[in-house]
Amino acid sequence: MPDFDIPEDALEERFITAGGPGGQNVNKVATAVQLRVDLYKLGLPVHAFRKMKELAGSRLTSGGEVVIQASRFRTQEANRQDARERLVDMIAQAHQRDARRIATKPGKAAKARRVDAKKARSSVKQGRGKVRMD
Repeated sequence: MPDFDIPEDALEERFITAGGPGGQNVNKVATAVQLRVDLYKLGLPVHAFRKMKELAGSRLTSGGEVVIQASRFRTQEANRQDARERLVDMIAQAHQRDARRIATKPGKAAKARRVDAKKARSSVKQGRGKVRMD
């Protein structure tokens, strides 16, 4: 991955109360982090931008923001660090180019097997017709 700095104006952090186990601490203290990243402000190359959108999946909003939620730890700082590390990993993954697929054609034997399978299936289906009394 190329050396990539994330501009601070592309990030927006919100601290929210986390769900799950933890008793009153979870209900009272906003330790979970919701990190919103504006993809357009990241300035990614075209291939990385497309891959980032693909990797984000349902975490991508209609406004072009990726939302990463981190609530694994009990402290805000640890969750903030976790969210940022996950973002860096996602960007690193987006920079990796997929290997180009080399188009190949099926061989003669594969074509013959396909035709034979179709003929066999056809004969099975032909046998399901109405019974004629001659």
